[in-house]
Amino acid sequence: MKKWFSLILIFNLMMFNFAQKNDSLKIENKRFDRQYKKLYVPVGLMASGIIFDSNGRESLKNEIVEERNEHLFGFSNHLDDYAQFAPFVALYGLEWMGMTPRTDWKNRTAMMIKGQVMNLGMVYLLKKTLKKTRPDGTAYSFPSGHTANAFAGATILAIEYGENHKWVPYAAYGVATGVGLMRMGNNKHYLSDVLFGAGLGILSMKVAYWTHQYKWNQPKSEKDVFAGVIY
Repeated sequence: MKKWFSLILIFNLMMFNFAQKNDSLKIENKRFDRQYKKLYVPVGLMASGIIFDSNGRESLKNEIVEERNEHLFGFSNHLDDYAQFAPFVALYGLEWMGMTPRTDWKNRTAMMIKGQVMNLGMVYLLKKTLKKTRPDGTAYSFPSGHTANAFAGATILAIEYGENHKWVPYAAYGVATGVGLMRMGNNKHYLSDVLFGAGLGILSMKVAYWTHQYKWNQPKSEKDVFAGVIY
């Protein structure tokens, strides 16, 4: 448990440091405070992942693994290895098809890189620190990197295209959810791993948008400044 508190403290300090850079945007404090409410979903998913990460035999995560082994024993595919990257491909592919993104490719790429540095960096740190075993006995389980990656991609895709194309967030998060389910179906992750990974991916990309300075081109409107917390 001490490891949990230490890691969460480190992550919160990282987020606070990034948030401080947002001062130059000169957004009213009241509006800024309201945006924190948009963090309920990713933080709730991460908290659920921690809560359900119990090792008791009757724990929910172990019961799901038992059900999987009873009904899907021998099931295995590699679709999740590729599907996790689908949102990132669509991030540029949809524009090529004629759809309108929120920002230009330079800002978009910068935010994607920043979000992924936070996202995959935390995944690596948690895996190496906690060293939790996967359901199939291999290492390391917590959190699910595939799921974190897929939800980070879904978040940036929803932010960029969701305002002008309402179906995009549903499709993006649908694919990301499918990746998480396949990770459990392949017996590579517990429910707790997937929940925490999903929340981490969403939060990392939101923070990337939240703190972006738009050095190349100014956002279209003040609403764009908080694009990372709209979806």
